[in-house]
Amino acid sequence: MENPIIRTNVLGIPVSLVNLVQAAKQISAWALDGSKAYSVFVRDVPSLMLALRQSELCDLHQTADLVVADGTPLVWVAQMKGHGNEIGRVPGADLVEEVCKFSLSSGQSHFFYGGKPGVAQRMADNLTRRYPGLRVAGISSPPMLDIGPDFDLLKACREDIEDIRARNPDVIWVGISSPKQEYWIAKAAATLDRGVFIGVGAAFDFHSGAVKRAPAWMRNNGLEWLHRLMSDPRRLWRRYLVLAPMFVVKALGELLLAGKQRTG
Repeated sequence: MENPIIRTNVLGIPVSLVNLVQAAKQISAWALDGSKAYSVFVRDVPSLMLALRQSELCDLHQTADLVVADGTPLVWVAQMKGHGNEIGRVPGADLVEEVCKFSLSSGQSHFFYGGKPGVAQRMADNLTRRYPGLRVAGISSPPMLDIGPDFDLLKACREDIEDIRARNPDVIWVGISSPKQEYWIAKAAATLDRGVFIGVGAAFDFHSGAVKRAPAWMRNNGLEWLHRLMSDPRRLWRRYLVLAPMFVVKALGELLLAGKQRTG
């Protein structure tokens, strides 16, 4: 994609008008470019709602280089705003695979940062088996940290940052859950000279085999959230049973207001 990435707003949060293949191509182009560090956020409904509640997190989305729609409702809202086929769902787990495919021909290297002990290693092992020739620059499973707007990256993660700098990966996959990973990515991208930093959260668990992903029929019909909720209800109930309905109400209000403005 040589043209500038066009965005729409969903409840005030910018969402890039790209599909899975376009997002992967753009990430691969940035990785080859190597002139700066780039940040990529992968948004579903709960993470978008969190951004609305935290002004600092909301601001990070305004400056991120790419904000893709993981959640099907985000795609629906964009389409109802008139963007039609300009946007498609970009699940984090699928984005990992698509970028890995592109990197086989261009030789881009990958760093896996996140997950519980052993998860990043198993993720890398599974991906290299699936895509022979995939270059893995490094792996790290950091300890649990309280990461927010005032987080001191160099104080808490100096060794990790210096390791990434020394290994010089083209793509850095970050899986430390949202919104921690977005704060971490923004600070890391501002500290390092190059690389594409991508927050993919649960993709670490899926690709490592720690958590079974929803079957294809559920993913294709916008029901992956239901599978995740059923798999871990104690941890995820608030995301999907509280934040998701709030999103629906707010999104309908935004669409109705936009419709009145067009007809008024």
